[in-house]
Amino acid sequence: MSAMVTLALTGLSSACGHGSRGDDSGGPQRSSSSSATDDSRGSTGGSGGDTPTPRSTSAASPSKPAPPLKDGTAVLISCATPDDPYATVEIRNPNGRDAVFTVKIDFKDKRGFTMIDTGNQVPVPAKDTKTYRVAMASTGRLEEIARCEVNPRATADR
Repeated sequence: MSAMVTLALTGLSSACGHGSRGDDSGGPQRSSSSSATDDSRGSTGGSGGDTPTPRSTSAASPSKPAPPLKDGTAVLISCATPDDPYATVEIRNPNGRDAVFTVKIDFKDKRGFTMIDTGNQVPVPAKDTKTYRVAMASTGRLEEIARCEVNPRATADR
């Protein structure tokens, strides 16, 4: 039995680049140093000519959590008007996975006062762009809107 274990350990050492010392003698020194390291891996069994399969390290290490989401960008395409009561915004997702972004739009009058401010959550596919239309909440005040301002940072919801 010990000859089989020595043979298996010598085969493993040969399969791994002739041991850590780099000598090709195959003498008892390599077998004894290999057995101290390789005994912790256990025997794979099998017939005399089989080479043991190295154990996967992915099973032993915990999976990494997904990296935090990066914020996206928002660009105003058009503001709400009496003819088209929607502000149109383009949102870009820089992440490699789908994400939901909060987009902030302010509707301002001609004096620069904010009449309505919104915070909309918009889902955007990974590495993609989405055009989103925001309805003006009160169409009775639509004629008072002079401009729209969009926060250029679309905050990723974590």
